[in-house]
Amino acid sequence: MGKKARQQRGRVLAALDELRTRIGLAMGAARNARAEAEFELATLELERAIVTEGYDRALLDPSLAPRPGDPVSTAVWRRLEQVRAAFGQEWADGPARLRSLVAASAPGPAGEPPGRWLGRVGTDKGLTAPALWRIGSCSASGTKDGSDDDAFDVAVPLLDESHLSITSAPGTRHAVDALVESLLMRVLSTFEPGAVRVHLWDIGQLTAVLPNFYALSRTSAVTVHDPTRLVDLLDEFSGHIRRIHADALQGGHPSLRAMREAAGKRIEPWRIAVLYGSGEELEPEQRRDLKRVASGALDAGISLILVDVPTVLGGSVETISLRDERTAYCGMTGPDLVVDLDPPLPGAQVSAAAGAIAKALVAKQGGPRGFTDLVPPELGKERSTEELRTPVGFDEGDPVEVVIGDATPHALIGGPSGSGKTNFLYALLGGLAARYSPDELALYLLDFKEGVSFAGLAPGRKDESWLPHARLIGVNVNTDREFGLALLRFLADELRRRSAAAKEHEVTTLAELRAADPGGSWPRIVAVIDEFQYLFAGRDSVTALATSLLEDIARRGRSQGIHLVLASQDVAGIEAFWGKPAVFEQCTLRIAMPKARRVLTETNQAAVTAPRWHAVINHDSGVSHGNRVAHIPDASSPGVFARLQRSLWERYASGHGSPRLFDGAVAPVLIESAAYVELAEGVRPRALVGQAIAVSDMAFGVELPRAPGRNLAVLGAAQRPAMSILDSAARSLAQQFRQGEVEFVACCLVDSCAPTVARLTDQLQRDGHKAELVPGDELGERLAAVHAELNDDGTSRVLLLYGVDAALPTLERKEPGKQSGLDVLRAILKQGPAHGVHVFGWWRAVARLKDTLGFGGTEDIGALAALDVQGSDLGPFCAGQVVHWSPRPGRALFFDRTTHSAPEVMIPYALPEEES
Repeated sequence: MGKKARQQRGRVLAALDELRTRIGLAMGAARNARAEAEFELATLELERAIVTEGYDRALLDPSLAPRPGDPVSTAVWRRLEQVRAAFGQEWADGPARLRSLVAASAPGPAGEPPGRWLGRVGTDKGLTAPALWRIGSCSASGTKDGSDDDAFDVAVPLLDESHLSITSAPGTRHAVDALVESLLMRVLSTFEPGAVRVHLWDIGQLTAVLPNFYALSRTSAVTVHDPTRLVDLLDEFSGHIRRIHADALQGGHPSLRAMREAAGKRIEPWRIAVLYGSGEELEPEQRRDLKRVASGALDAGISLILVDVPTVLGGSVETISLRDERTAYCGMTGPDLVVDLDPPLPGAQVSAAAGAIAKALVAKQGGPRGFTDLVPPELGKERSTEELRTPVGFDEGDPVEVVIGDATPHALIGGPSGSGKTNFLYALLGGLAARYSPDELALYLLDFKEGVSFAGLAPGRKDESWLPHARLIGVNVNTDREFGLALLRFLADELRRRSAAAKEHEVTTLAELRAADPGGSWPRIVAVIDEFQYLFAGRDSVTALATSLLEDIARRGRSQGIHLVLASQDVAGIEAFWGKPAVFEQCTLRIAMPKARRVLTETNQAAVTAPRWHAVINHDSGVSHGNRVAHIPDASSPGVFARLQRSLWERYASGHGSPRLFDGAVAPVLIESAAYVELAEGVRPRALVGQAIAVSDMAFGVELPRAPGRNLAVLGAAQRPAMSILDSAARSLAQQFRQGEVEFVACCLVDSCAPTVARLTDQLQRDGHKAELVPGDELGERLAAVHAELNDDGTSRVLLLYGVDAALPTLERKEPGKQSGLDVLRAILKQGPAHGVHVFGWWRAVARLKDTLGFGGTEDIGALAALDVQGSDLGPFCAGQVVHWSPRPGRALFFDRTTHSAPEVMIPYALPEEES
C-alpha cells in the first residue's frame, strides 16, 4: 500500500471516530433531555393533581402525599411549600383586607349580623344597591379550626350585579330554604317597603314556599306563582324587560340602574325571582324562555335565584353548591375553600320581621290615594317638547304613569257604563293640566253621549272658572255627528299647518320645530273624543269622511304633536273599522276599565279580573306583558276637580280665554254669538239664521245684495225653529241698518205664532226701525203696494211671512183685469231682490212652496232652511243634488246657492222668550 493510500485511510478512520464521538454525545444529550422532560412532566402532573385535590387533602392521600426518596414528589412538595410560605407572607393581612372589602360592599343588613337589623324596617330609598350580600364565612386555611384572624366573611353579588344559582345536596332542602330566606330578608330589610318585589316559584309546592314570608305574601312585596305556570311568570318578566329597555333606551340610558342614577330617584322596584326546580332539566321551551329572560334581566332590575334548576343562564351568574347542611362551595371563594353557611334565622323572628315590613308597606301606601296625590307640588313646571307624562293612579302606593308622545301617540280607552271611564278621563286631564301650562298643552274635549261630563270645565253660572288648557268643549253631541267631523277637520287643518311650518324650517318632528321656531305657538294637542263610535253610527258621508280623517290624523299626527284619546263603552261594534286597523294600530296606549272588551289583545284578560275603580294601563298595544293595573282615585266627584281647576284658572286665565262650549242640548243665543257681536252698519247686510256645527263659534247667514234670488224659504211644520230662524234673521239685519234705511213688513197667518211675531215687531220698532204687522186678510193689498214701489231704489224692505201656505187660497183668488195676490208674490220673489226687497217666508210643506213658486220658480229661492222635511224632497231647491237628510229635533238643514256646495246642518237660535 502506498503512502498516499495510508494517509487517505487514516483520514477516514479519524472521521469515523469523530462521528462516533459526536453521535455518542448527541445520544447522551437526548437521554438527558428526555429524562428532564419526563421529570418535568411528572412534577407538573403531580402538582396539578395536588392543586386539584387541595394541599391539605393531598397530604392525606397516599397516592399524592410526600414520598421520601422520590425526586418528583420531593421537588413538587418542596416547591409547593415554598409557594405556600410565600403566599402565607403575602396573605398575612389578606383576611383583614377581605373583611374590610366585604364590610364596605355589604353595609348594614347586607352584611351585618341579624341581631343588628332583623325586625327593623328598612329606610334606604333604593337609589343604589349594596354590591354584595353575606351568606357565611370562610377560613383562609381552608379548615374550620382557623383562628379569627384567618377567617373572613363570604358574600355574593345580587341586585343589578348577578344572578345566583344554588345546587343542593341530598337532604339539604331546609338548608337551602334557610339560605334563600336569609338573603331575601337581608334585601327586604335594607330598603324601604315597596323598593323590592319577590316572586316565588316552586315546581314541587303549590303555596307553601318560604312560609315565614306569609305576611308579605298578602302585599305586593312577595308573590307566590302557580307551579304549573312558569310560562306566565316568564312572560310577565319578558314584558317588564321590554318595557324597561324601551323607557331606558328612549332616555339614552343602557339600563334601569343608569336611568335611576340619572333621575336621582327610584323609578322601578327591584324584582327577585326565586325558582325552585327538581334537579331535572326544564322543558326546552321553558329553558329557552328562561335563558332569554336572564340575558336582559339585570339591566331591567331583575335578579334570578335558581335552586336546582340545571341550565346555563345568560348574563353574570354566581354559584353556591351545598356540601351538607352547614357548608358549601361558592364561586366567589373557589373550589378549594369551604364556606361555613350562616345559621338559619330564627323562624319566629323572621315571621315577625315580615309582618313589620308588611305593616309598614300598607302604612306607606296609605290605602287608596286621592286625586291630590296626582297633582305635583308646583303647577306647570313640565315641558311637552318630547312627550306628555302624568300619573293617573297607583299600584300598591307607587304611581302609575301614562305617557303620550311619539312612541305612544294615541290612546284607546274602553269600559262599560259605570266602570269609571269618565273618572279616569278626569284623572288624566287633571294630571296633565297640573304639569303643563296652556302654552304646552291644548285640550279639545268632545263627549258624544247624553251627558255633560266636560261641561264643568267651561265657565258656568255657579262657577265662573274654566280649565285654561281647554280650547273646545263639546257635550250632548250624540245626535250631532257633524260636530265630531268638524273637530277632525280642524285637527287635519292644524296638522297641515304644522307640517308646512316643519317643512319651512326643514325639520320633521314637533320637538325639532319648537327648537327651530322658539317664538311660535306649538303646544301639544290632545283631542279627547268620548263615545267616539257615534261618529261612525251611519253608513253615510259623515262616516266615510270621519274614517278617512281619523286614519290620517292617527297616522301623521304623532310627528306634529297631535294626539287622539278615543274612549268608548264597547268598540266591538264599530263596523267602520272592520278591515281598516290603521287607527287601532296607532293607538298603542290602551286603557281598559274593568270588564272592558276588545281594548286589549284577545289573549290579555287583565280587564276581566280588574277590580272596581281600577284600570289596566298598557303602553304596548294591549299585549299582556305591558299591563300595569292601577287604582284610579276619585277625580270626578263634585268639588274634587274643581279645586285644581280654580287654581289653574287663577294662574293662567289672564292670558288664555275661556274655551268654546258647544252643548248640543241647549239652543244657542243669538246676541251671545260671535257672528252677531261682529255685525256692523254700512257693510253688505247678512241675515243670521242659525249656528254652524263647527269648532269655532260660527253662524250661517244669508247675504242680501241687490241681486236676483236673494230670498229665504223656511220649510217644515216645526213651528218653534221656523219662528226662530225668521226672528234671528230680522233681528240680525236690524243691527246692520241705520234708522230709516230698512223697513220690515211682517204677516202672521198662523194664529199660534201671533204673539211671537208681535213681540218681534215691537222690538224692531223700539230699535228705531219701521216695522209693520199686516193682518192676514190684508196681505194681498200690502204685497201689491210693495210691488208697485219696486222701482223706488230707496228703502230696503224685508217681508217676513209666517205660514205662507195658509194664505195661498186667498192669494190665488183673481179679480178680472187684476193680478192675483199669488202672481204679485211671485213677481216680488223674482224681481224684488234686485230692488232691495227680500222675502223671508215660512212654508209648512214642500208642495205648498212649489205651488207658490210655480213652474221654474225654484231659482227665486236662493237660500233654504229645511226642518222636518225629508232630504229626498229637497233636491229641486239644492241645485238638483241628492240630499241625505233625516229630520232631527232642534236642527235644520241650510243651503245657500251662492256659498254652499252641499247643504249643511245648523242649529236655530233660541227665541227671545227662551234665551233666559
